[in-house]
Amino acid sequence: MAGRAETATDPAPLSMLETTIRLKDPKDWRPGLTMPDLIRQMDEAVKFPGLSNSWGYPIKIRIDMLSTGIKTPIGLKITGPDLEVLSRLGTQAEALFKSIPETASAFAERTTGGYYLDFDIKRREAARYGLTVGDVQDVILTGLGGMNLTYTVEGLERYPVNLRYFQDFREDLPALRRVLIPTPTGAQIPMEQVADLKMHQGPPMIFSENARRATLVFVDIRDIDVGSYIKKAQAVISDNLKMPPGYSYFWSGQFEYMETARKRLTIIIPITLAIIFFILYINTQSIVKVCIVLLAVPFSLVGAIWLLYFLGYHISVAVVVGLIALAGLDAETGVVMLLYLDIAYHRAEKEGRLLTYRDTEDAVMEGAVQRLRPKLMTVMAILVGLAPLMWGSGTGSEAMKRIAAPMVGGVITSFLLELFIYPAIYLLWKWHFEVKKQVPSPQ
Repeated sequence: MAGRAETATDPAPLSMLETTIRLKDPKDWRPGLTMPDLIRQMDEAVKFPGLSNSWGYPIKIRIDMLSTGIKTPIGLKITGPDLEVLSRLGTQAEALFKSIPETASAFAERTTGGYYLDFDIKRREAARYGLTVGDVQDVILTGLGGMNLTYTVEGLERYPVNLRYFQDFREDLPALRRVLIPTPTGAQIPMEQVADLKMHQGPPMIFSENARRATLVFVDIRDIDVGSYIKKAQAVISDNLKMPPGYSYFWSGQFEYMETARKRLTIIIPITLAIIFFILYINTQSIVKVCIVLLAVPFSLVGAIWLLYFLGYHISVAVVVGLIALAGLDAETGVVMLLYLDIAYHRAEKEGRLLTYRDTEDAVMEGAVQRLRPKLMTVMAILVGLAPLMWGSGTGSEAMKRIAAPMVGGVITSFLLELFIYPAIYLLWKWHFEVKKQVPSPQ
């Protein structure tokens, strides 16, 4: 497809070309071939002078175009009053983006350079032949643009039957001037007698943002996350792109979503942690126990971050959602671990066995051992439940993998923490703040 669709919601110049590629089932692909590898190979094979490639899924691209006007992960919108200056600034920004190694492609829309054919109808001359402006326009519309006479139905498909002049009459300006117009008297007069035909350059499309003219720079990236690339690009653009007075630029594309999500997460994450802290305190009635439970969160992040690193996942909204879910899961399992430790400790205290440090250690160890099987069953249930998401390859699997990955990696390290470090912290707390005050410590 070239240009824009017949809808006001899809603005696009003629230079925008869209090609839809239907992929075979992944099981029929060459062994070891992944989607990034396929995109890389197609990018090397498909190259057209003056065009830049941008690979994406059709529905996602359409949604991005409708919401931000940018169909690539990153875009730069330059606003100002003069289209010539905007075109020059966009071309400069395109060159700056291409200087960044992680840039897969960069293309700035040309706000100028389009060609237009104007028909300036001579009203006085047309009236001499008994013609109205509408009569002349009808010839231009039907003869040059074409008129749909009917539709042919072929099964479920419908095709218009269009009538217009042959291409020989439409391919150059002199031939267009000789197109004949019928008059009410039956005479045929050439177009040039009742209209001036002129070619001139103009903008192929005028894009506006916040009631100001704008030009768009589309940027596709590779082997880097959006946030890291934006930091590099901001430094390059701010140092080298000089904006004249009255002109400004701002970042768009997925970066807009990331900024919106970041602002929301700066509010949601503290609220989530506060709610977890409050619920834990209601359950345990102890600030110390709540702090011990929350120790699982940073320890579980170790496994989550390591797994994200090995899988090559960057920080995204889906990853943050997985980390929030992991925090709640760690708090839940940590409470159960403390429950077993408390049961064993209070049983020993009731039986009068807490006389020495060794006795306290044995009581805590007893509770930790009792928790081994339930904890192992909980971890295995989580891992087995999330395993299909990690190996999935269907629609939506990319987002689900990034949600599940932090939970898989974090559960493993939190399992080790709660079995080895929780009891040690609990032992030191109970011995130094409760048991030691009642009995002398061993020499």
